[in-house]
Amino acid sequence: MDTFDHKAVDEFVRYMEAHGVGSAAQSNAFDKLATILLDAHRLGIYEVSPVVGVQHPQYSPGRAVIPTASQLASLRDQGDDSFRLFVELMSGCGLRNGEAAAVNINNIVANDAYRVTEQVNQTTKDYGPIKHRKEDEYRDVPLPHQVRQTIEWHAEKHGTIDGYLLRHPKDKTQAFQPYFFQNQWQRLRKAQALDIPDGMVIYGMRHFFASNCLSHGIAITDVAEWMGHRSIEITFKTYRHLMPGTLGQAAKLLDLGLAA
Repeated sequence: MDTFDHKAVDEFVRYMEAHGVGSAAQSNAFDKLATILLDAHRLGIYEVSPVVGVQHPQYSPGRAVIPTASQLASLRDQGDDSFRLFVELMSGCGLRNGEAAAVNINNIVANDAYRVTEQVNQTTKDYGPIKHRKEDEYRDVPLPHQVRQTIEWHAEKHGTIDGYLLRHPKDKTQAFQPYFFQNQWQRLRKAQALDIPDGMVIYGMRHFFASNCLSHGIAITDVAEWMGHRSIEITFKTYRHLMPGTLGQAAKLLDLGLAA
């Protein structure tokens, strides 16, 4: 019993996720282990219960469905120019759809950095603070060369108004509404024009951003900041099955270094 702590329990959950154990079996196994450890805690074997802070694997049925790189490439060629811009911003910079609707060329603060300062609020239909931020607060996100090229291409082809690339198609004095993109997404799905995995939703492109970051060894703390999550727990809960660093994998990598 002395070998159990919250890290061991969390590693057990991650092992089940990584090896394709069904969500019902994961939940059942976790519940049985948690019952034993909670009893041990009540008996005084543990000062702090080993299951404290460990996320119950109930979220697995809603696990993010992520497109492949080739599927994402085909998405860029579907729909109109605004659709292509949305795909690039969500998959390349991790923007929410409301933030993508407020894309502004003046927010390119460096060749490789975009500053997210506002979003189109779906309630007010106007520009407002980004999620989990106050007025005038912002977050900087990586700007891949491909995404910057698409922004500049769109601006050159369609022009901008006060720097905004997208405006309401029937009234240029109003903000572009995210539901225009959502409607187009639904029409293309209904026409079976999208090469996407079963169960993927619009946010799958934002999930692609997180997956791309984590698979290339970028720290999850940075990913959480760039995606604008309220806390790193949200990021970890959603994407930990994408993180390559299990204890077993870490041991193998360290062994390679020791043998060098």
